[in-house]
Amino acid sequence: MRSHSLQTLLAAVALIASGFASAEAPADFLARYEAEARQSTPGFSASAERGEKFFTSTHGGEWSCSTCHTKNPAARGKHANTGKAIEPMAPGANPERLASTRSVEKWFGRNCKDVLGRACTPGEKADVVAWLMTSPR
Repeated sequence: MRSHSLQTLLAAVALIASGFASAEAPADFLARYEAEARQSTPGFSASAERGEKFFTSTHGGEWSCSTCHTKNPAARGKHANTGKAIEPMAPGANPERLASTRSVEKWFGRNCKDVLGRACTPGEKADVVAWLMTSPR
């Protein structure tokens, strides 16, 4: 009997874990980053307006996010140094965007350091995600 219960428990854990490996939705990232931002800023709520301003501003450096990704996140961009094509950032135009924790964290990690010289805060991430979610196709 115990063996059967253990097998059932292990099967349930595997089923739950498989859900975490599946694709996520943009709203999942927005909720996660808003919750993280509220830990240091109670009452924080993401703003698409702030996200657009953040995305298109240079933050004291030469580059903004829009330098490579364009000011229209539904359009294809091009890397400023390599010339490599970049698919649209808006999930409405590119369903592969904001679909996995691994790619989203890699994207924010690399690009925030390029544009800001530091990691983005959870609030900045929430604002950018909110803006990308409102962008037309």
